[in-house]
Amino acid sequence: ELSLVGAVYSLGLVIFQLAGGTLGDIFGRRRVFLAGMGIFSLTSIVLGFVSDMTLFIVLRLVQGTGCALISSCSLALLVSAAPSDLRASYLGISSASFVHWAQLMAVAFSSVSCLYFLILTTPITDLLTVLRRLHCPWLLLELMLLIYRSIFVLLDIADAIQTSQNCRLGNRSFRSKLSCMGQMLSVLLVRSLKRSSLLYDAMESRLYDGQIRVLEETHPACTKEWILCILWLGFCCALSLLLKGGFLI
Repeated sequence: ELSLVGAVYSLGLVIFQLAGGTLGDIFGRRRVFLAGMGIFSLTSIVLGFVSDMTLFIVLRLVQGTGCALISSCSLALLVSAAPSDLRASYLGISSASFVHWAQLMAVAFSSVSCLYFLILTTPITDLLTVLRRLHCPWLLLELMLLIYRSIFVLLDIADAIQTSQNCRLGNRSFRSKLSCMGQMLSVLLVRSLKRSSLLYDAMESRLYDGQIRVLEETHPACTKEWILCILWLGFCCALSLLLKGGFLI
């Protein structure tokens, strides 16, 4: 069931990609694009409140269909909306597009930095507790917890394998590095499959009923921390408004 969650999305995206272009030629690209946006947005909202696995998989298929309608008509709309003399600059690289790219990359890097700060300073159990209170699907929370645990387990195994290879005079040349890397990846694949099987057996022996339950700790914030958070959010909002309005340019 977990593998179907990602597979059905790709299936809907691939199947309805050509159909979306045909529908755009018949009913109009703008209508099909708006229909795809509506389908994708609606299913994304509903998926946040679905707990039934079968319904979740069906909605993922519908979500992939909406994404196929969007991707099949978006480029055609861009080409048709651009003037003939500026069409190359709309689809290529220009000074204006380079400026927009720089702004987008700055926003992306700042978002990733905030995400890393949150992940590196907050335990994963606390993050899952907050997401659970926000009624996120339990399937996504369990995937996050299992993937988070598996990453560190596999990193530990990979470090031990690399140390063993170095002790046996491996990784001395480019050819030996490729050979050692291939051997390490093959061992990691076998070890990960074995550990996942052992983990599932251990969970079944502890009466696993489909949901992983962990102990939750509460750390109430004091008044000083609330004041600092409010001041910091106010400063960030004011700075964004000033930058957006062009007052600092």
